[in-house]
Amino acid sequence: MDLRQKLARLTPPPAAPPLRVADAPPVASERALTLADLRAKIAEVMGKEFPEPRRAEPSDTLLPFARELRERGTLYRRLEPLRASHHVGRMPVDSAAAASSELLALLALDPKLSGCNFERALFLDTETTGLGAGAGVVAFLVGMAWFDRERKLHIEQLLVRKLVDEPAMIDRLRECIEAAEVIVTYNGKTFDLPVLSARCVMNRAPALPERPHLDLLHIARRLHKQRLGQCRLISLERSVLGFERGPDIEGAECAARYGHFLRTGDEAALAGVVEHNAWDVVTMAALVGLYGEPIDLLHPEDLVGLARTLRRAGALERAEQVADTALSRGGGSLARRARVEISKARGDRARALTDLETLVDELDDPGLRLELAKLYEHFVKTPLRALELVERGTGETEAASQRRRARLEKKLQKG
Repeated sequence: MDLRQKLARLTPPPAAPPLRVADAPPVASERALTLADLRAKIAEVMGKEFPEPRRAEPSDTLLPFARELRERGTLYRRLEPLRASHHVGRMPVDSAAAASSELLALLALDPKLSGCNFERALFLDTETTGLGAGAGVVAFLVGMAWFDRERKLHIEQLLVRKLVDEPAMIDRLRECIEAAEVIVTYNGKTFDLPVLSARCVMNRAPALPERPHLDLLHIARRLHKQRLGQCRLISLERSVLGFERGPDIEGAECAARYGHFLRTGDEAALAGVVEHNAWDVVTMAALVGLYGEPIDLLHPEDLVGLARTLRRAGALERAEQVADTALSRGGGSLARRARVEISKARGDRARALTDLETLVDELDDPGLRLELAKLYEHFVKTPLRALELVERGTGETEAASQRRRARLEKKLQKG
């Protein structure tokens, strides 16, 4: 190859004529075509097509909510009255309207509840986008229940289909709280009310009205934790009310289902959440009816928890009656120990002594022996019997045990 041929190869090609707008290639359509080809190839590999998500319009909703246009957005609201004979297990839900506010105040250890009319209670539960109570957590579904003038319970649920409509939900919630005399929740003091209060702040809305607040979780733990351990609402339905809810979703699933609904408009994902929420508020009404007059229907071990709670509340005579009932129904050593605590609080050391003697014979418990030894020493004035219990072990430190033994031996010598 000579020099002329080499130079010819280095010479750039002639410039192309300027491109006119009319001659520009259809970039968008080519991209769409490329994307369609890519989807077709992937579908061929996977053996199925990629369905396009379809967002349901409000008029096409399959969920049981009616649309209401309000001043601050669109409200999706479900209202359903229950039959007067509706039960959750063994408890009729309308029994909550006649619940004893005095007894509920004692069980809640909250005097503000005494005198409240539970016929005007608002039962409240939320489903949220997170398990904490931070400012970013949204209550996308608010479930409520309330009684009408004929004591018929109505379920009302508010759904936030779009976050822009949250103010409309808050306004309706405020209306319901204003009409109520007392709020009833299950873990609402720690979770539901703080979440709703934070959403009022985030939406620049006035704070929710303050009302006396009965949080049933605290009563449930005092009465049932000894027997049931973790006091989940669905566990109380089964073990306390005698009701099987049937197929249900876990509360932890609700946030993921709502996120899926926001992305795709798939209402089927929310159907189970809506029913789960409705069951929760109805169960709360049944529990208020039970706790408002609980003697006849509670398990003997739960009666022990009731007796101890009444002792903490200072209702000692009533606590002793419940402890007697628990013991007569098979409450065993737990009921007897509760009666010892109540007898000591009442100053009835003679009855406490009798029950402690029975317990010490039945149980190998150093703490019980210590309590009985104190009564033998200071009340019955029989140091020898007290010393016998000290020799068997009272759970004290070695130094404390030596001091007690020396004191008892000295009293024996004087005697």
